[in-house]
Amino acid sequence: MNTSTMLVLIVVILGIAAAVWIYLKKERTKRLRSRFGPEYNRVVQAEGGGKQAEQVLEERQKRVERLDIKPLSSAERERFAQAWEHEQARFVDQPRAAVEHADRLVADAMRARGYPTGDFEQRAADVSVAHPVVVENYRVAHAIALRDRSEEVSTEELREAMIQYRALFDDLLHDDGTRPVSGEVSESRARAKEAGR
Repeated sequence: MNTSTMLVLIVVILGIAAAVWIYLKKERTKRLRSRFGPEYNRVVQAEGGGKQAEQVLEERQKRVERLDIKPLSSAERERFAQAWEHEQARFVDQPRAAVEHADRLVADAMRARGYPTGDFEQRAADVSVAHPVVVENYRVAHAIALRDRSEEVSTEELREAMIQYRALFDDLLHDDGTRPVSGEVSESRARAKEAGR
């Protein structure tokens, strides 16, 4: 084999390797966008770029895969549903207390499912793996609840917090503990949209 043939062969091999690398990178992005939905864009913005964001999202997936996330039993689901109805009824006379209890109730449901419930940001990151569409609802609701602790927010904002908490709460109660596929993400979006009414 002469030198020019060898150079052409090396260039072809490098071209194929580059094409494979680009393809795999695009597939990774496509997979993560599909998996995380709007959460993907939020993390890209927070991390300042796609490469860093994708690394963060893959680390989240690996962390959550090590957790023992399980669906709620029928009895647990019923107990949580009744507790939620109680908080919704409480909202009429005690909106601040209802929002505070709703925040705790969501954390309790997460704990019962197997999520660690320490730091809020870690909770939101963990829950984003299986509930990427409604995790933003959780962030909005939690931000309102936190603001209400330091300054009085309007009843309308408290109502918004209850609606946003309910979107995640419904997802936590009614999914079967499996990772979302496109149909489940669509179902989550429908519940989140319905909760926003």
